[in-house]
Amino acid sequence: MDDTNISAQVEYPPQKQEASAQALVDRFGARREDFQDEIRLYLGSEYLLNACQVLRDEFGFEHFAGLTGVDYLAYMPLPQTEPRFHLAYFLHSYQHNARIQLRVPVSGMHPIVPSVENVYWNANWYEREVWDMFGVRFEGNSDLRRILMPYEWEGHPLRKDYPLGYEEVRFTFNEEELDRLKPSPKD
Repeated sequence: MDDTNISAQVEYPPQKQEASAQALVDRFGARREDFQDEIRLYLGSEYLLNACQVLRDEFGFEHFAGLTGVDYLAYMPLPQTEPRFHLAYFLHSYQHNARIQLRVPVSGMHPIVPSVENVYWNANWYEREVWDMFGVRFEGNSDLRRILMPYEWEGHPLRKDYPLGYEEVRFTFNEEELDRLKPSPKD
C-alpha cells in the first residue's frame, strides 16, 4: 500500500455528511460553507446544544474531537467588530467515517455560550481551555476553572487586546552581564 498521501485515501461518505448538514440548515437555520472536503456550519449559540444532540443521536457523530476559539478583533477583512469571537467545534463519526465542524459566533461584550459537556463529556477540558485563553464563559460547565494558566493569573492571554510586554523578561548570553544580574546576599 502506498502511504505517501494518506489524506487522499480517506473517503468520507458524502451522504452522511450531506444529510447531517442539511438537517442543521433546515432545523436551526445554519449557514453552510464547504472547505477542502470539510463541511462548516455556522449557527447561533442558542442552537448549539440542540445541534450537537441531533448530530450525536440522529447522525452518529459520537466523538467530540476538539474546540478552539478565534479572536477577530481588528481582523481587517471583517468590516464589523461584532461578533468578536468564533468558536469552532470539531465532531467525528467513527461509524460513518465522517467529520463536521460547527462554527458559533460569540459577542465580545458578553462572551457566553451553553456548555456541550452534557452531550459530549470530554468537552469539559476543551471548554476550560477556551475560557482560560479567550475568556468565553460556558454556561452549565461543571468545572469552569483555569486549566493552562496559574489560578492567580489575570486576563486571558489569547485575546487580541491582552497587553503584551507587560513584564520585561531579562535574558542574555553575555557572561559578565549574567554575573552582574545575579542576586547577591545583602551584607
